[in-house]
Formats: sequence, structure tokens, C-alpha cells
Amino acid sequence: MAELRLVRVGRHDVSASTLPADERSGRNDQHGAVDDQPPTWTFVDFEGPDYLADDLAQALADALETNLGWWADFTVNDTDHVIVFAGRYFRYGIGDEAGRAEAVAWGRTAGTPEHQLDWGP
Repeated sequence: MAELRLVRVGRHDVSASTLPADERSGRNDQHGAVDDQPPTWTFVDFEGPDYLADDLAQALADALETNLGWWADFTVNDTDHVIVFAGRYFRYGIGDEAGRAEAVAWGRTAGTPEHQLDWGP
């Protein structure tokens, strides 16, 4: 996928929270990495043309670890949200509660800790 562009790579301590530091203020309901997860995660941000979304989602689904319900997410044209788990991905319109609920339900069965099913609408 030569048309993808790397925007940012960062390592973040998520031992206390999986939210970025600038989004934690006043929030006590979030928790960090669970016992079997490393306390420092690598976040990779990239951009690409919208027509690559499904190919990218499938490539991530093929590459993600099955242990602990790891997932990735991205948006397409500010209208769709794509949630990717090992072996499966979901694409739904932002604000589509049923689509989001289906992805959350899959995440639970995949072993994603409940507090990490927080990717937004």
C-alpha cells in the first residue's frame, strides 16, 4: 500500500490510562493496560486515500495478535469508523449505534478488556 503515509509513531505509557494525557483530565473511569499487556504501547498514525480503507482493514486484521483482543481503528472521510480485530473488521457510519455495538460485542468475545472498548462513536 504505497499510498499510505506515516504521520506519527509514538510510544506511550498506558499503565494508568489508555487515553492520551491531554484527554485524561477529570476522568477517573478509564484504566490502563491489563496484567498481560505491556505498560508501554506503540501508536502508529498514518494517512491514505479512502479507497484503501477496506484493504488496510483486512491487512491489519490479518496481522493483529489474537491474544488479549488487540484492535486498531481509523476513520474514513470523517463519515465512517473502522474497527479492526484479529481476523475481522467492522466498518460503520460515525454515530451508528448498532454498528458500534456490534464491534463492541465482537471485542468482548475477542477478549478486549471492557475499558479498552472506548474508541468513540
